[in-house]
Amino acid sequence: MENKEIGTPLPLPYTEARLQPTLVLTTLSAAFGSVFQYGYNIAVINTPHKVLKSFYNDTHFERHGTFMDENTLLLLWSCTVSMFPLGGLLGSLVVGLMVNKWGRKGTLLINNVFAITSAVLMGVSKVARAFELIILSRVLVGICAGIAYSALPMYLGELAPQNLRGALGTMTEVFVIIGVLSAQIFSLQAILGNATGWPILLALTGVPAVIQLLSLPFFPESPRYTLIEKGDEETARQALRRLRGQNYNVEAEMEEMRTEERTEQAEGRLSVLNLFTFRPLRWQLISIVVLMAGQQLSGINAVNYYADVIYTSAGVDPTQSQYVTLGSGVINLVMTLISAIIIERLGRRILLLSGYAICCSACLVLTVALLLQSTVPELSYLSIICVFSYIVGHSIGPSPVPSVVRTEIVLQSSRTAAFTVDGAVHWLTNFIVGLTFPSIQVAIGAYSFLVFAGVCILTAAYIYVVIPETKGRTFVEINCAFAKRNGVEFPEENEVVTAKPHTPSLPTKETAF
Repeated sequence: MENKEIGTPLPLPYTEARLQPTLVLTTLSAAFGSVFQYGYNIAVINTPHKVLKSFYNDTHFERHGTFMDENTLLLLWSCTVSMFPLGGLLGSLVVGLMVNKWGRKGTLLINNVFAITSAVLMGVSKVARAFELIILSRVLVGICAGIAYSALPMYLGELAPQNLRGALGTMTEVFVIIGVLSAQIFSLQAILGNATGWPILLALTGVPAVIQLLSLPFFPESPRYTLIEKGDEETARQALRRLRGQNYNVEAEMEEMRTEERTEQAEGRLSVLNLFTFRPLRWQLISIVVLMAGQQLSGINAVNYYADVIYTSAGVDPTQSQYVTLGSGVINLVMTLISAIIIERLGRRILLLSGYAICCSACLVLTVALLLQSTVPELSYLSIICVFSYIVGHSIGPSPVPSVVRTEIVLQSSRTAAFTVDGAVHWLTNFIVGLTFPSIQVAIGAYSFLVFAGVCILTAAYIYVVIPETKGRTFVEINCAFAKRNGVEFPEENEVVTAKPHTPSLPTKETAF
């Protein structure tokens, strides 16, 4: 069989790629210097919060001769906590412009400016006697996390060969959890979570950024971005050879990318506003919103927030609860790594559905245990088991798998706009849960977990009915699977307007919206 346009044989179907050292090192450099920041800065202020509040109060006394009242201190601390997801939301809104202009790798490198600047400001805040620097830094490091949480899955999803896309895609969540666990370890009172060590603890967020700046420039940009959006076919080919090894049929994957380019040129490039009105991507967009909203609204952050209360009610000494929290972080990491290993064997759907089923069951039992533990004290230990079970369930599917699926269900032409929506939903729902859960918990107590159980059921039902299995499929094949539900005919390859392989896609507009 020959390609009539150029008169040469079409490449044979390529075999499954093996994990190459270049791909491993690229993933480590990209993930450690980006989403690690997300996880680290979620958890880094939890354990030493009393020490930081004392610094706030002492600084106020030095300036005004009086200590803050409880309401003022609570307001300042709430600002410190909530500035991080607010910064994440801002970052998610600008990431589309950045990845189109500077590429996936370039965006990750530029993003380190936010991490290093915030690390310096937090590190000197004690010497400068200015708690405002911590609050400002939380915004900056939130922007860093918001950009990274969208740019990294895009980068890894486009670097990965088809048969390893699931495993590499879950690395986003793996490194978020590694960041959380690292923060939990370093923030122990015996290490840096004390009155003298907290500036170093907060400033450590700059170390991964420096490591990435020194390592990532030596690794390739996304071949799909290089070929489809920049039109540089030779550089894309060289990148694939480095990422796949010498025995891999690079030309077959190049042809698959050209097919995607021809398909996207038939559709046209989409902005965020276009995406909401573009019928062929209607259900992909809804699926992204449901996956990201379900991930946050199913209660993972609320369970973490409530964990200390549950541990204390079960008889755990408050001074020792930090070690129980550390244990839950270890379980979280182990189960996410297991998910990364089995995702290409079991598929995305089964991990999502089983994960939500475990979370729902844990929330239901936890509600009963919390309501009855005052009359049956032994049930307090069941509460701890429920918290750990919930973490296991979320770590299997709802936490890591959406990062994979959101990359797979949209083509290159709409991926930037889709990830802008995806990031905005993620950070907005994160902010809403953090802001409203304490009030909900005060109002309805243990019954609040019934709300999360309901979210788990609804999200799982949507996944079961709408989202197809994406394991082992190309990006074009996955979009064909959605075409019938969208009520459109997805253009077959022979119906697509043929484009020259070296022709880049149409440039995006100056605004991501």
